[in-house]
Amino acid sequence: MARIETDLCIIGAGSGGLSLAAGAVQMGARVVLIEGGQMGGDCLNTGCVPSKALLAAGKAAQARRVGGFGVAVTDPEVDFAAAKDHVQRVIAQIAPVDSQERFEGLGVRVIRAWGRFLSPTEVQAGEDVITARRFVIATGSHALVPKIPGLEGVAFLTNETIFALRERPAHLVIVGGGPIGMEMALAHRRLGCAVTVIEAARALGRDDAEAAAVVLAQLRAEGVTILEGQAVTGVSGGVTVTLADGRAVQGSHLMLAIGRKVALERLNLEAAGVAFTGKGVTVDASLRTSNRRIFAVGDAAGGLQFTHVAGYQAGVVLRQAVLGLPAKTRGDHIPWVTYTDPELAQIGPTEAAARASHGAALTVVRADFHHNDRAITEGHQAGFLKVMVVKGRPIGATCVGHGAGEVISLWALVISQRLKMSAVAGMVAPYPTYGEISKRAAGAYFSPKLFDSPMVKRIVRFVQRWLP
Repeated sequence: MARIETDLCIIGAGSGGLSLAAGAVQMGARVVLIEGGQMGGDCLNTGCVPSKALLAAGKAAQARRVGGFGVAVTDPEVDFAAAKDHVQRVIAQIAPVDSQERFEGLGVRVIRAWGRFLSPTEVQAGEDVITARRFVIATGSHALVPKIPGLEGVAFLTNETIFALRERPAHLVIVGGGPIGMEMALAHRRLGCAVTVIEAARALGRDDAEAAAVVLAQLRAEGVTILEGQAVTGVSGGVTVTLADGRAVQGSHLMLAIGRKVALERLNLEAAGVAFTGKGVTVDASLRTSNRRIFAVGDAAGGLQFTHVAGYQAGVVLRQAVLGLPAKTRGDHIPWVTYTDPELAQIGPTEAAARASHGAALTVVRADFHHNDRAITEGHQAGFLKVMVVKGRPIGATCVGHGAGEVISLWALVISQRLKMSAVAGMVAPYPTYGEISKRAAGAYFSPKLFDSPMVKRIVRFVQRWLP
């Protein structure tokens, strides 16, 4: 058994672990990176990358069905296996950036084994025992499999297995109406599958209800059946899913998309003196655990489960563990996107949450895509942007529409830098772009102050009377 001493030992080669390893080693730290599964983690192999690639294949098929613009409608011939080949090509193109070879080339010592703590200062991975000045838990999460009567006797899919499926499902039944469920519903419907989504509460229930309704209406218009307020009480072979109201949904394939479970079970955290719950490792604002030598980032830290959050948190830990500088996280500037069509993007509180927190101090301004000239030219007029403002400063934004994920980036900058609405109003946006909707929303905030103000009108009349 070999013993290794290092400055930083990172457990998990997903987004957070890779970002931290690359930054630390290039700054001169000695880094050991432990990964028992695939380099790149969930995002590259079973999450963000393959799902967006499959959605792109579905979009290509849908474009032929819609027609318009003087182009005749055609019925596309979908080769489902070829669509999955596209997914694998995309993964293969991105994989070298996350590969063991690249990180070893940077100077990182990569150990391909599962890691477990032996003590507060030691981790074993395969035949190696690593002692480090600092450890980082970046193990991510995996699909949550609920306890449903009969499920043990039925073959089912999750995001970790569905991308390997090369036979097109005749009828895909998805349990879970969150972002993963809705993205997979849209992709498979556009690739020729019948799709039913079953959600125990409200589909896209964590998002702004008005914005979610726009997305759900489009999915239903494309033929996705969405059953809300229906818990699953049983599953039997075939696939038959029984609902709380007694109805049964018959499908050919079953996918579970009800959430994620943090991957901590292999770590032996008790030996390290690290506190944790079912939601993840317990961390403070600096992402330190109850063991001051150990940090946690990404899904393992129990917060928002997004790739970009893990990357952001890696930077917070880098400043502390490598540079010795104080650093703390914040969450008000974190955006997220559901990549349906139209897309649904959010940063900060929704309108309902903002009203509950700020009451009469809140101003909500809105701009609609059907007033955006670029959206009109391209036929993407569904959706809107609304911005939640307190004392002239945006605290949140909701965007649903074509390219909403791109539109929200500006508001991520505004909120992260604590800028005011005047900064957006003063921006010159190129015409015609979808991004103009942000300037229109800012204009909507100032319009009542300028055009409906008696004081402004008196000042203008006075100036015009005496202006030479």
